[in-house]
Amino acid sequence: MKIALGADHAGFPLKSEIAKHLIDLDHEVVDFGTDSEASVDYPEFCAAAARAVTRGEADLAIVFGGSGQGEQIAANKVHGARAALCFNEFTARLARSHNDANVLALGARIIAPEFAKVIVEAFLATDFEGGRHQRRLEQLTGIEQEECGQA
Repeated sequence: MKIALGADHAGFPLKSEIAKHLIDLDHEVVDFGTDSEASVDYPEFCAAAARAVTRGEADLAIVFGGSGQGEQIAANKVHGARAALCFNEFTARLARSHNDANVLALGARIIAPEFAKVIVEAFLATDFEGGRHQRRLEQLTGIEQEECGQA
C-alpha cells in the first residue's frame, strides 16, 4: 500500500517513527514533510498528503501534529478527503469501516509512538463496510459538492 505522510514540527518525530514502521511492514511511504522539528505551519503539509490520496497518487494518508486537530481540519479542506482524528484502535476501525476515512490524523503529544503504531495498523487493516454507510457517505459527498458549487 502507498501511504502519504504530512506533519508539522510537533508531529515530525512521530511521523518519522511511523514512516519507519510502515516501511518495515512493506508499505511504500511518500513523505510531504516537514523534515525537522523547526516550527512550521501545518496546513500545506497536511493538504499535500490528502491531495495525494484524492488524486490517486496514494492509497491512504496519515497526518501528524501536536493534537492532530488542526491537521485533520487541514486535510478535510481537500475536496474528497475524509480525515479522521483517532485516539485508539476502535475509533480507527470505525473511521474506516463506517466513514471510509482516507486520511488518519494523529496527535503526537497525546499518543505514545507504540500505541500510534497499533492505531495505524488498525486503520490500514480495516475496509469500508458499505451498506447503510454508503448512503451516508453519498450524502456527505453531496454536501461537499454543494459547498463547492457543483450541485
